[in-house]
Amino acid sequence: MAFNLISIIEEFSRLKQIDREKIAEIIKESLESALQKKLSEETELAVEINFDESEVVAKFDAVVVEETTGFLDEIVLEDAHKINPEAELGDIIPLEMLVSDFGRKTIQSARQAIINRFRESETEKVKVDYEKQKGEIVSGAVKKVEYNGYIIDIGFTDALLPTEEQVETEFYKANDFLKAYVASIRQSKKGVRVILSRKRPEFIIKLFENEIPEIADGIVMIKKIVREPGFRTKVAVISNDENVDPYGSCIGPKGIRISEIRKELNGEQVDIALWSDNPEDFIRNAVGPELVKRVYLADKGRFAQIIVNEDNKNIAIGKGGKNIKLAAKLTNYKLDVLLEEEYEEIAANERRITSQIFDLDGVHEKVGKILHEAGYTSVQDIHLATVEELTHIEGVGVKTAQKIKESAKYF
Repeated sequence: MAFNLISIIEEFSRLKQIDREKIAEIIKESLESALQKKLSEETELAVEINFDESEVVAKFDAVVVEETTGFLDEIVLEDAHKINPEAELGDIIPLEMLVSDFGRKTIQSARQAIINRFRESETEKVKVDYEKQKGEIVSGAVKKVEYNGYIIDIGFTDALLPTEEQVETEFYKANDFLKAYVASIRQSKKGVRVILSRKRPEFIIKLFENEIPEIADGIVMIKKIVREPGFRTKVAVISNDENVDPYGSCIGPKGIRISEIRKELNGEQVDIALWSDNPEDFIRNAVGPELVKRVYLADKGRFAQIIVNEDNKNIAIGKGGKNIKLAAKLTNYKLDVLLEEEYEEIAANERRITSQIFDLDGVHEKVGKILHEAGYTSVQDIHLATVEELTHIEGVGVKTAQKIKESAKYF
């Protein structure tokens, strides 16, 4: 038992990076707690660990009695005389015992107490180390794959990259190396576990801080991030120094900075958008300034129509609609991507719907009254009707029907 304890101390000190003396103290306290049950309540017990001799010794005082009651701190007169020939009943005899002599049940109890204390100590150490690393990026190797995520060796502990914090397009195997954001700490029956994330926006922020000095120094600020993990991320940035270009700072010379970030994200597209208090400018930057011809804002609500050339429409929308969806999230506007002719048609329809038939060229008061009584009240009603339908109205001839239809078409 003594040799095993010394081995345990040395092994834990190496594997858990806990000071050897701290581990020895845990074992001593655990043993004293377990062994005290074999002694009388008032008896003081001391456990000493001798690393040089690989010994664990318990020291306590025993009282000389005529007959023992089962406690180890009682010694019969005959045994006491072996230690001190002049001992008498009631005398106190100092005793030393190897821990292994305390019996199997006591040793098992001590072993469990030691395990529990080690867990408590390790939990506390993990919590302390977690507080130092919280909100930072750590690196580590995949130790194993479990049902609920990857176990990552991050140095001070084995952390968990759980399924819900993973990017769905990323897959790892044992010994793969990765970086992750220290997100939180989770308590379980086995103790505490550090939770990592590669999915949260904070991971992107920290990558930017680590790669871009202007962001780390607070010269360039990240105003907002939106992300479809594994596919695309948009980052809105602004400069606190008019002499510093926030876009150029993020891209870096020859694009090296943004390339390093994309590499860490396994090729995920990362777009930099210049923040602006002007909604039209910000929307243009969020979608892609080189793609957008014009931006029209609705009079009410957060709606905008983006006009693009035909060659740029699919690019502006993005694969699976991700570019325009993320731009909408970034700007907090509902966005529609339109060609010029599509926008003109929508605008014309809105004009037709809100305009009365009397606004049409060729519709004088008499014809207007006839059409109104027939249920045609707006320019849109005329635009949607056929010439044949209009000529069925009494008082409306073919020429009149054709003229007002042509007028409604180009209204």
